[in-house]
Amino acid sequence: MPDKAAPHSSPSPRVARRPSARNARAAEQTALLSQIEQIAQGLAATFAPFCEVVVHDLLDPKHSILAIHNNLSGRGVGDPTTELGLARIADPDYPQVITNYANQFADGRQAKSTSVGIKDASGHYIAALCLNVDLTQFRSLQSVVGQFTAITGETGLSETLDPAGAEAIRQRIDQFAARLSTAPRALKAAERRALLRELKDSGSLEVRRAMEVVAQHLGVSRATVYGDVR
Repeated sequence: MPDKAAPHSSPSPRVARRPSARNARAAEQTALLSQIEQIAQGLAATFAPFCEVVVHDLLDPKHSILAIHNNLSGRGVGDPTTELGLARIADPDYPQVITNYANQFADGRQAKSTSVGIKDASGHYIAALCLNVDLTQFRSLQSVVGQFTAITGETGLSETLDPAGAEAIRQRIDQFAARLSTAPRALKAAERRALLRELKDSGSLEVRRAMEVVAQHLGVSRATVYGDVR
C-alpha cells in the first residue's frame, strides 16, 4: 500500500498508549491538522491527476486518513495508517521527511512516494502528509518520447540547420548574462545594449542571420535588437 517505507523495527507498545480519541487533541494539534489539510488541497490541485495526496491523523491510527485527494490507491477517509505511520508513532526520532521512495499500489502499479511527518510542540508525531505519484503514465510517455526522439544514424549522415557561428553567438550571450548573474531573457534594455556592443566589437554580428539568432536567444523581436545595436 502507498505510504509504506522500507522495513523498520516493529512499533513499540507506546502505540497503544498514544491518544486516539478525537476529543483528546490539544488546540495546537487541531490547528496543525487543519492547516495540513489546506496544504494537501493545494498540492493535489497542482499535481492532479498524477499525484495522490493523503493526510494522516497519527493521533487516531486505526482511522488515520483524514483526507485523500486524487485518489489513486482506492483507500478512503477513516482507513488506518500505514507501516510508516505506525513507525513514526512509536519513535519520535523516526525520519521526519522521506522523499522519492519506491512504492506500489494494491493493483501492482508502480509509484514514487514522499512522506512528511508533522510534530507538535512536544516533539511527538501527530500527522503525516503523503504524496504518491503514479509512474505508469509517465513511463508510457517516456517510452513514446524515447521512440520519437531516437536517432538511428544508419545513414552515417548528420547536418545542422543552424547558421554557421550561431552557437558561438549564443555562448557569448550566455557568458555575458552569467557575469550579471541573470539569464539572457532577463536582460534589461541597458544590459542588452551593452551586450550588442560587445557582439559588434567581436565581429559576431557579421555572422549570417546574426540578428535573428540574437533576437531568438534573448526572447525579443528583431526590431528590438536592431534598435539596441544603434
